[in-house]
Amino acid sequence: MKTLTLNSKKQRLNIAIAVAISASTLISLPASANEKVRWKVQAVFGTHLPALGDPIKYVSEQIKEASNGNIQFKIYEPGKLVPPFGITEAVKNKQLNAGYTWLGYDQGKIPAAALFAAVPFGMEPWAYASWWYDGEGKKLAEKLYAKHNIHPVLCSVIGPETAGWFKKELKSLKDIEGLKIRFAGLGGKVMQKAGASVTVLPGGEIFPALEKGAIDASEFSMPAIDQMMGFDKIAKNNYFPGWHQTFTASHLVVNTDTWNSLTDGQRAMIDMACTAGTFRALTRGEALQGSVINGFEAKNVTARQLPDDVLDQLKSLTDEVMSEISAKDADFKEIYQSQQAFAEEYKVWKSRAYLPNKY
Repeated sequence: MKTLTLNSKKQRLNIAIAVAISASTLISLPASANEKVRWKVQAVFGTHLPALGDPIKYVSEQIKEASNGNIQFKIYEPGKLVPPFGITEAVKNKQLNAGYTWLGYDQGKIPAAALFAAVPFGMEPWAYASWWYDGEGKKLAEKLYAKHNIHPVLCSVIGPETAGWFKKELKSLKDIEGLKIRFAGLGGKVMQKAGASVTVLPGGEIFPALEKGAIDASEFSMPAIDQMMGFDKIAKNNYFPGWHQTFTASHLVVNTDTWNSLTDGQRAMIDMACTAGTFRALTRGEALQGSVINGFEAKNVTARQLPDDVLDQLKSLTDEVMSEISAKDADFKEIYQSQQAFAEEYKVWKSRAYLPNKY
């Protein structure tokens, strides 16, 4: 029988420890990657609304499938857990794991947030998405919201809204003076400057307000979505173009601590699902509008174009609003300048590459 020396005992002990560490590492890696993630996610828009509300359902389904069920979102409709406009604050305070929202609703506390949601006379939706992914958009949004313990992920972008549903015809900017209207985001500030009495209501409260006469007009989204809200039953003048919201971007907002607790793989799955959701929302939104507008006549609804002189005046008021907020808020100024610089460079390509509208 061999007699173990002190050195050989020590070597065997070291080997045993190394094997144990290696084994525990191999065991812990899959456990971490397969850790169950169960989030409560409240939506700001009804998930039955195509392209606007349903992207979060698509994203949730894709994440569940891609993760073999390890990551699951329980989606709650607007107002089920927290007030619709309180989603970001609830995520910040860990009342919710995450939320699907329109960042323009945060502008009361975070003025620059509105720039990530919609900009009057701003970029087309694909240009905004390009700025987000390949320009400075994503970086600037994460920088802004990090101050509020929030990590934002772009999860949907759709095309322009209509300029609103009005009970009476608009013939000049003077017709806006004293008008009681639901108008959100930066466009609402422009309408205030034009003399309108502006209020911001959650989507589910707009129809009753129109019906009772609490408001005379409202903007909300694209025709296919607005039709589902019933606006065409009361306000028979639907105006175009959507000058105030040339794109509509919605985001998944996640508590920063919650986001950081995920593995790299889990974060990648959520990012990929939201990127897919963004593209699907854009294509779905574009596909649905023509047939709805074609059906206006049968419903005694008139699609009207805002006169060029009204658009020119609204653009001048928009410039004033953007300048005033930029002077007061450094974050707003930085983000808006980034958007403008990107848009100017993009125009070099856009003006040469795409056919004129008449074709």
